[in-house]
Amino acid sequence: MREKSAFHFSNPSSRRELNDHLKSLKSRGGFKIVFTNGCFDILHVGHLRYLKQARDCGNYLIIGLNTDSSVSRNKGPKRPVVSEAERAELLLGLECVDCVVYFDEETPKDIIEFIKPDVLVKGAEYEEKDIVGAAFVRSYGGELVRAKMIENSSTTNIIDRILQLENTAVIKGEKK
Repeated sequence: MREKSAFHFSNPSSRRELNDHLKSLKSRGGFKIVFTNGCFDILHVGHLRYLKQARDCGNYLIIGLNTDSSVSRNKGPKRPVVSEAERAELLLGLECVDCVVYFDEETPKDIIEFIKPDVLVKGAEYEEKDIVGAAFVRSYGGELVRAKMIENSSTTNIIDRILQLENTAVIKGEKK
């Protein structure tokens, strides 16, 4: 089994370790680093298929993972459902994921500029002009891949279905 890594982008010591790690990876000839990012709250099959597509674009997949506070700012005060440490552990447990980098910023712009991935992957639902880091990655010859997404497969949809089931049970008197 290959070594898996996690880093905290906002921690200067961890960022230095990430920099050393990237130098080691990039020193290998023909080695392609792939980057994508997200909250990955309540990991589901849509995430898995998306991450497998991303990993197929290169040799090493780095996930920019929103911290808990970043998720709350982006998704609302009731999110995340799963803590950042548990989300990272789940992601690193997937065969297709090699590295997780926690970030607290609103967007992954700074991480993308720091890592300089060979391939940036985002979901096909985003237009290229709306993908943070796309122009930067293309500026040095990197590739942008817009991965196919599974329709109606999102954490928000899962939460909504759970709430509907819960509400239906309460209305029917099944839940007290």
